[in-house]
Amino acid sequence: MNPLFIFFLIFQPMKKQLNIYDLGNADYRDVWELQRRAQQLLIKQKKTKRNSSISGIPDQQVHDMLFFVEHPHVYTLGKSGDQANLLKGMAELAQIDAEFIEIDRGGDITYHGPGQIVGYPVLDLDRHFTDIHKYLRYLEEVIIRTCSDFGIEAGRIEGLTGVWVDNEKICAMGIRCSRWVTMHGFALNVNTDLTYFNHIVPCGISDKAVTSMQKCLNKQINPDDVKKSIVKHMSKLFEFTSKNKSIETEPELQISYL
Repeated sequence: MNPLFIFFLIFQPMKKQLNIYDLGNADYRDVWELQRRAQQLLIKQKKTKRNSSISGIPDQQVHDMLFFVEHPHVYTLGKSGDQANLLKGMAELAQIDAEFIEIDRGGDITYHGPGQIVGYPVLDLDRHFTDIHKYLRYLEEVIIRTCSDFGIEAGRIEGLTGVWVDNEKICAMGIRCSRWVTMHGFALNVNTDLTYFNHIVPCGISDKAVTSMQKCLNKQINPDDVKKSIVKHMSKLFEFTSKNKSIETEPELQISYL
């Protein structure tokens, strides 16, 4: 093979593509495992890419991914969280069809449930920028712009992660990063039953309340429209082209519930 052609194949700029997977309604633990698999695929690619560059054979690219999901009622506690911020016992949680899971992201306790859009970006930040704080600000900006598309003026509060409408949180965020590959992400309250937040101290912040797009606009919001807006702004900020994909076509990502 012509050495110049090999050089072109290896060093030409890769177009950044974001594969979108909409999982519908799915159990938290199953999607947690799915994220871990996706993260490991991207980490493995980093290792094999070095070998393929040495051998002169281009590697097969695994693209960045965004998983959309709606979870059944669940409270998750980050590795730096305080279980005292869960205000109900396990028996009481069972009575409201909710469960409690300790997980490996940063942050404190939060709630996921019906009417909420949860987004899990699994991104190789080496393709973008290796700065966790900047990454979180970009995710916040995606949600701020999405809210603006629906006439909601959202923003940040200095020193606090997430997106806020006045003094109420509309979107919580918490991530984990390994070898600059992310997992976990954001939870945007769209048509969420906010009473479920009464059973926790959300994100461990006792002097702030929560809100939803439905509450702000006093009407139900089409979640598909919100997802389209999120993808639009994420694609613009991270300079992606986006492509809708199905787990069924990705054997490496398949898990039992899918």
